[in-house]
Amino acid sequence: MKILIIYYSRTKKTETVAKTLADELSAETMEIKDLKDRYSFLGTMGSIIDAIRENKTRIEPESIDLTEYNLLYIGSPTWAGKPAPAIITLIDNLNLKGKDIILFSTVGRQGGNNAIERMAEKIRARGGRIINSFIIKTGGKQFNEIKEDTLNIIEEKDLKIYSMG
Repeated sequence: MKILIIYYSRTKKTETVAKTLADELSAETMEIKDLKDRYSFLGTMGSIIDAIRENKTRIEPESIDLTEYNLLYIGSPTWAGKPAPAIITLIDNLNLKGKDIILFSTVGRQGGNNAIERMAEKIRARGGRIINSFIIKTGGKQFNEIKEDTLNIIEEKDLKIYSMG
């Protein structure tokens, strides 16, 4: 079974989850880059507005050929209860027909369920099938704690079973 973990990460916390999953599940990763400034003060404020409004953004890559992958993980940070604009933009650009997908969201404190639900709605509209999802709370945590939480989720959700195609 070939697995691809697609993610966007501004602060490297979602990336930590994605890379931990990849190491444990023998999966490939694909980072989505947002070409808009998301790091300055104004960029951060704009990020929240863009997330709430579900504004599109310029991303790299714009789309991904998923034909060789049996299972996808799609991960996003949660901004104001919504997925990051880069992930929403990507989902709208992908052919997800018949794809099995596991969603994950990183969240400082709360709002992860809303982000998962919104990604799931958009994915289902594009023909994808959500087979599992999870949230990792990252607020105030060090990278080693996020990695440990991810390892625990892999066990709790029995995620390795999906990689036994």
